[in-house]
Amino acid sequence: MDLFYSPFDFAIQDDPYPVYSQLREKSPVYRNGNDDFWALSRHADVVAALKDSARFSSRNGLRIEPAFWGPDAEKFFSFVAMDPPKHTRMRGLVARAFTAKRVQALEPRIREIARDCLRPHLEGDEFDLMTDFAGRFPTDVISELVGVPEADRDKVRELGMAIMYRDEAGGDLPPEALQAIGALVGYYTELTIERSRQRRDDLLSGLLDAAEGEDRLTPEEIVGVLILLVGAGIETTMLTLGNAWHAAWRHPEERAKAFAGRVGDWIEETLRWDPPSQALARTTTEDVEVHGVTIPADARVLLLTGAANRDPDVFPDPERFDLDRDTGESLAFGNGRHHCLGMNLGRLEARIALGELIGTVADFEIDIAAAKRVRSSNDRGFVSLPTRITARR
Repeated sequence: MDLFYSPFDFAIQDDPYPVYSQLREKSPVYRNGNDDFWALSRHADVVAALKDSARFSSRNGLRIEPAFWGPDAEKFFSFVAMDPPKHTRMRGLVARAFTAKRVQALEPRIREIARDCLRPHLEGDEFDLMTDFAGRFPTDVISELVGVPEADRDKVRELGMAIMYRDEAGGDLPPEALQAIGALVGYYTELTIERSRQRRDDLLSGLLDAAEGEDRLTPEEIVGVLILLVGAGIETTMLTLGNAWHAAWRHPEERAKAFAGRVGDWIEETLRWDPPSQALARTTTEDVEVHGVTIPADARVLLLTGAANRDPDVFPDPERFDLDRDTGESLAFGNGRHHCLGMNLGRLEARIALGELIGTVADFEIDIAAAKRVRSSNDRGFVSLPTRITARR
């Protein structure tokens, strides 16, 4: 049988890793003519492309669905869909507001949010990790970070969920998701106008104040950053929590290590073994030769970070979930000039959320037959993870 890979194939979405293994071994420069893309799957090739923004451009966005791909990709991905010098300017300004100090100062509130989200669901012996906790928690954290008033957070959460939760959408965004994006743009535009009149100690005020000499972010650019946070700051954390929960359930020996306090190792190995983002798209700016194969200029290229994270040349016995391994070469947060600006916040959220969970839960079982996966070309994780818990006494 011919080797076949498509990020839109539901069977492959259910378990892409055997296909990734074949791609790395037999077709490290893979061509899918029907979906019109090339794919790189080996760790060294993915890293080289991520670092080579001159030949592998981000100008058309990170995802190849029609709704996301093309010259308007900045509307969804902000500075992540830019090349230098635009990217350099905008990322630099955002970084002035999105500081390590601002993230660290949030830790007490993040812990309070985690406890508030969890408390109602851990009183019985069953809950759904995704719908009851992992969806709401990072949404509320981002609202806290941005400075969304308490009275508006239910609305922002609902709009975020409409964008994120996809179980049968296939290759494109459903109409309700596009409507939710439009509503969020409208809401964040009004909030930006309001905050421009009266600053607070929040990220939105920081973005308004960020300056490089006379250069500042425009209101439209700020709203673009806030929309980016829905996917980059909410969805990835939500999916990471579910993937960590699922990985721990599948591997009892590693679960025992995680529940004994090794939450950081649990998170890092989850991000390597089953990352929430499986691929990053790029556009070639010229003909590029890889392993004797020429990828033509203006081609769509998927950099399969999910495959690279299981490359046996970098990670020994890569299919094994192992909290004792070195995950330093993981590409879960990308590489090169586009490495994730919010990775410290993402790690902090996951550490607090999983720490609070294991502080209350002694052990658990997942009803895997009732679990449901997200349907997405590059996001991997769950919509639903029904869980039966044994509480700590």
